[in-house]
Amino acid sequence: MKVTVEKIDDINFILSGTVENSLIKEKVEKRKAAIAKEEKTDETPSDETIEQDAAGEVFKDFISAGVVEASIAVESILGQPSLKKYEQRKDEVFFEVELSISPKVHTDVDYKDITPVFTKPVASPEDIEKKLTEFALKQAPFTAIKTPKAVENDDIVVIDFEGFIDGKAFEGGSAQKFNLKIGSDSFIPGFEEQIIGMEYGQTKDVLLSFPDDYQAEDLAGKEAKFVVTLHEIQEQHPVTPDDAFAKQILSDENATLDTLKEKFADQVTSEELSRVYMNEIKPKMIEALLSKYDFTLPNNIVEQEIDAKVREKTRGYTEEQHKEFMEDKGKFMALRESVREAACDSIKIALIVEALAAKEGVEVPDNEVHAALGYQAMMAGQDAQELLKYYQENNLMTSAKMGLIEDKLFGIMLGFHK
Repeated sequence: MKVTVEKIDDINFILSGTVENSLIKEKVEKRKAAIAKEEKTDETPSDETIEQDAAGEVFKDFISAGVVEASIAVESILGQPSLKKYEQRKDEVFFEVELSISPKVHTDVDYKDITPVFTKPVASPEDIEKKLTEFALKQAPFTAIKTPKAVENDDIVVIDFEGFIDGKAFEGGSAQKFNLKIGSDSFIPGFEEQIIGMEYGQTKDVLLSFPDDYQAEDLAGKEAKFVVTLHEIQEQHPVTPDDAFAKQILSDENATLDTLKEKFADQVTSEELSRVYMNEIKPKMIEALLSKYDFTLPNNIVEQEIDAKVREKTRGYTEEQHKEFMEDKGKFMALRESVREAACDSIKIALIVEALAAKEGVEVPDNEVHAALGYQAMMAGQDAQELLKYYQENNLMTSAKMGLIEDKLFGIMLGFHK
């Protein structure tokens, strides 16, 4: 095995060299000999798997040798090394690998230089009354309308439904005595529209297709039939908020309507502050941090971020559009270059936040990430477990955690919390 190291800059390296085919063959034979001594089962690897494992092991040995040659501390390596070139030659394999180490990000920063000046919002009496009225309506019990009628848009219906794909009921596709507001877009497109016009006691087949980008992959794009029965249409009569209402809602015998209004004032202020933070303050802080810092970025991580942004950008492309980009190398490279600046900024701010968060001792445990995703799913009317599964399967959990760490760090910078 021969490895040479080229130092591109202060954190990026190119490892290149060769590994003899005989070395890979030797590892394959040793692995086969060890397996031959074991009892054969369904999990016994095939010859192809053994060869792939041996090649992977040799590749790791190659990188380890390069790390030693370059005198790189293993703990400083950032991300996974990127294979730039692989050539099968007569008696050997040629590798070219790009490897990056963590850049040095200074943390001696005056937060006053970064945080924008802003006026903390205050809930107006009108906003508080509006919030209180909306909440009181939500607390009102549902009762059947006095005179039955055909379903119209904005009606709240009580239905039974059961979904079928290819004649078979699917998991999570049924419910009984389910309350649904027509026009709320709570169900997949086409469902609520077909309920309009139904009469009490009527059973109807609702035919539609799940969206191609539906979160549950086993249902995405599939044609489905829902057997729907309408029981009744309901309405809510607003409750008049008073001291008794406040005592009930707050579970506090000493509570008054003014106490409840104070709670809603805090909520309205918090929601408005959150809106201002996300739309105005946070973008300005990110811009300030990006302009304040200047350090070398890890090439392999940037390229991986470019890959991710390209996948995101082409997610809605048709099969024909994907084929066009794959066949036209120039167009594909232009697409990659179009997201390079955004990818560089994403990696740069992530490294800055990571360094400053470590300085401030900011941590986000996994249960907080799960809770945040659960809240996100609830607000979007999605299934929390499906959203969590999507994040896990698409390697997005680290990104979700970094987002929460970033918000906690910025909260410290802004003086929202210690």
